[in-house]
Amino acid sequence: MLPTLLALQNKLAQGDTTSVELTQAALARIAAPEGEGSLAFTKVYHAQALAAAQASDTLRAAGLARSPIDGLPISIKDLFNVAGETTLAGSVVLKDAAPATSNAVIVQRLIDAGAVIVGRTNMTEFAFSGLGLNPHYGTPSSPWDRETRRIPGGSSSGAGVSVADQMSVAAIGTDTGGSVRIPSAFCGLTGFKPTAHRVPAQGSLPLSTSLDSIGPLAASVECCAILDAILSGQPYTAPVAPALKHLRFAVPATLVMDDADEHVTAVFNQTLTTLKRLGVQIEEIAVPEFEQLAYINRSGGFTCSEAWALHQQWLTDNIEAYDPRVSSRMMRGKSMTAADYIELLQTRPEWIAAVEQRLEPFDALLMPTVPVIAPVISELEASDEAYFAANGLILRNPTLINFLDGCALSIPCHPAGTAPVGLMIAGTADQDKHILNVGLALEQALGNN
Repeated sequence: MLPTLLALQNKLAQGDTTSVELTQAALARIAAPEGEGSLAFTKVYHAQALAAAQASDTLRAAGLARSPIDGLPISIKDLFNVAGETTLAGSVVLKDAAPATSNAVIVQRLIDAGAVIVGRTNMTEFAFSGLGLNPHYGTPSSPWDRETRRIPGGSSSGAGVSVADQMSVAAIGTDTGGSVRIPSAFCGLTGFKPTAHRVPAQGSLPLSTSLDSIGPLAASVECCAILDAILSGQPYTAPVAPALKHLRFAVPATLVMDDADEHVTAVFNQTLTTLKRLGVQIEEIAVPEFEQLAYINRSGGFTCSEAWALHQQWLTDNIEAYDPRVSSRMMRGKSMTAADYIELLQTRPEWIAAVEQRLEPFDALLMPTVPVIAPVISELEASDEAYFAANGLILRNPTLINFLDGCALSIPCHPAGTAPVGLMIAGTADQDKHILNVGLALEQALGNN
């Protein structure tokens, strides 16, 4: 079981360890030749991290602890600006771009809170896939079934592996269509996608400005709540688990279980059975809007149109430098018209209102984060057909919540020693604190922490 932020803070406070010791251990795991560090990270901050850790220990010795993450090793996805560095976003396209002049807002907030940033994590190029494959920097494997080497999930691939392998205590990723929750599900972690507007995106390279959100991957719901408060610049209040008998959940009968594999289906059904036995009310409901989303996005959706708007000059000048599985999807945006985009802008609020009305009586939606276990890396590398089929299926459930402008947790729900499965606990916009409270109750009920 992974150590939580508060457990490590207690060890620091009691003098049982130091930030320097924790940071040295994290850096050693990153550097271990038999490990995944060289694939999970695109840049490691050895000297800077140790200096930050020493500063944290000095302040702690003087009785100062800046936050619950003070002195703890944290990783950041490679699309957040760090002053003086070029942000590559898992690509080689931007290798000659100008360095950032300032830190991303969330990077500065982490630094101000005393985080020890150990490095930048690998990712799908420009965050445009839920699988995590990267032909430029390689692909780290999920922690389960390392011999076979299965995908870590994307696009925050290195983020998930960095936490699962204790190369960082927590990681910060982005989520446009599941890119925090998918790696969390495949790596056996807890991940939180906040309501997008709550965490500022300044200084992060966008994929889709309409859908992007920034969130943590960590060991527990409480860890995610702590990091969410820091990222959003809000005071931290610990989540409080409501009584299970007072909770009422909706399970969509529409779409979310289509093409689910046997393991995920069995684990999800057993999870629902366990919760019902503990007094939770669970009701299956139709959500026909979920089936409408594929048609709404038939021309490419917000992601293709907004990615094309950002990348059109780079694609025109240097398309051969892109992962072709990324550039081909971005190029869909080239054929989208202003009318297509305006239709999206008009349709989304109507769709959101209809879904919100269905969910109003419930505390949250429950569904598998991903309907299948992690596919094998080599099989997806070898076949475009397999790659795009897996990408569409793996992104499907999480994407619903991004289009909803909602918030969602993914928590582990699989039996120990089996393929990781994520339980998604999703709510509508600005229900973040409620979802974290409910998530804590379900985490405790399922015995994950």
